[in-house]
Amino acid sequence: MKAKHFLLASALLLWTGVLEAQTYQVPVSEKNEKMQEGEFEPTWESLQNYKVPEWFRNAKFGIWAHWGPQCVEGSGDWMARSLYLEGSREYKHHVEHYGHPSEVGFKDILPLFKAEKWDPDKLVSFYKKIGAQYFFALGNHHDNYDLWDSQYQEWNSVNIGPKKDILAGWAEAAKKNGLPFGISFHADHAWSWYEPAQRYDRHGEKAGVPYDGCLTKEDGKGKWWEGYDPQKLYAQNHPLSAGSWADGMIHRQWAWGNGVCIPTQEYVTNFYDRTVDAINRYNPDLIYFDVTGVPFYPISDAGLKIAAHFYNHNMVVRKGDFSAVMFGKILTDEQRKALVWDVERGSPNSIYEEPWQTCSCLGGWHYDTRLAENGWYKSASDVVKLLVDVVSKNGNLLLSVPLRADGTFDEKEEAILNEFGNWMSMNKEAIYDTRPWKVFGEGPIANADIKINAQGFNEGAYTKATASEIRFTQTKKYLYATVLAWPEEKQVVIQSLATGSELYPDKITKIELLGYGKVSFTRTAQGVVIDMPDVQLNKIAPVFKIKK
Repeated sequence: MKAKHFLLASALLLWTGVLEAQTYQVPVSEKNEKMQEGEFEPTWESLQNYKVPEWFRNAKFGIWAHWGPQCVEGSGDWMARSLYLEGSREYKHHVEHYGHPSEVGFKDILPLFKAEKWDPDKLVSFYKKIGAQYFFALGNHHDNYDLWDSQYQEWNSVNIGPKKDILAGWAEAAKKNGLPFGISFHADHAWSWYEPAQRYDRHGEKAGVPYDGCLTKEDGKGKWWEGYDPQKLYAQNHPLSAGSWADGMIHRQWAWGNGVCIPTQEYVTNFYDRTVDAINRYNPDLIYFDVTGVPFYPISDAGLKIAAHFYNHNMVVRKGDFSAVMFGKILTDEQRKALVWDVERGSPNSIYEEPWQTCSCLGGWHYDTRLAENGWYKSASDVVKLLVDVVSKNGNLLLSVPLRADGTFDEKEEAILNEFGNWMSMNKEAIYDTRPWKVFGEGPIANADIKINAQGFNEGAYTKATASEIRFTQTKKYLYATVLAWPEEKQVVIQSLATGSELYPDKITKIELLGYGKVSFTRTAQGVVIDMPDVQLNKIAPVFKIKK
């Protein structure tokens, strides 16, 4: 075939998607880890055959241990990046307590991550007790440190720090407690995320002295890290991305565009190998990526191959009892058929047809002492408001509970979780195994046009809900109405259940307040008017069980 004819034919095939897997800028190598073959192929078209398993639709609530070495300093999330941002709060804290980043970088924090009080079985058992139906662990974060005995990353929790296979401990605890197990992988972005480690101070006595981001294995002679290659952690042996000195540029480049330095095949393949290795070892039911779509898309097929491998591997391991759930953010309509949509710290203000998830946190994603000291955690009431609102819209809530570096949560978190658990124990039938009703709710917030900001970040609108907000869920037998705060008035009015309402044309024969019992009510043209008992069962939210 003549060259020009071949190019025309190739262009046509590419347009129709036939050459999709052959035209990526950075194609992944399967030399070390072969993609599991099976029903799913690494294309969006094939992955759209995915069906969300019923167990996930029913589960509604999970807990996440978003925990690793970035908890050591207690200065919050992204500290491994922020310690290289001159003048930042994390930079100042690091310099004061640990040293200047030209001499003491994040690599030197890793040995201080000891996990000396970590008891995974005790933690997971407690999480199950307060209502968790699945459990997530951090596999690696943007800091590029693997929390297992990783054969493709020497900077891992068995070699450095706890000297323990953290994922193995979590996986065994989840299995013992009968909870589906999830792993989150974030290290694909270390390439650009760590770029500030290539910088230097522009002011002060250390001005012009490079940080430790460009150190090599040879620089380690005589140091504690002799024999380890810092570039396998920092991955900074490459030019800076366009605008890299602007601290917020990384957010514009998250989807591998807008001038980001494109990663090498070696780097992309290393992430693929590590992820596939962890999937094969720990057989998770769920995997989460903090990415737009799938990892490295659209510059590489690595993420699509991980997705296909995960689904096919799960079918083999579970012997046809398919349990796999994989999350992605900022998805197109087509991609939402292939993955479960994850909304970070937020929610759409409507019922979404397919199951989805919001991930949120009691405080920051990594442990932050300021939040504990100042009482800035979400309250149990905040968590319930988010959970009920999300479930009413066909979603699940994955809640991160920040752990200190030693592997424990603090006393304030414990009190919040216990209060939340008490509410769940009383009202769980309105959460588990339910489905959305004809409308998700009523009230000023329900009626507002609340937009999602990028991948989410609108949950503050929902935690402000008062007793004027009501959310609905249903089973085949019952309708549940949750008032999102305990009302001060002696009556609750549910407008959606008014006489003659098209939403509920059936007769209402009985209404119960969960945890209390039968309550009296009157159905009027304005709504169902429920008489509240004198006793206040909790300080969070009443749930009404409505029977035809």
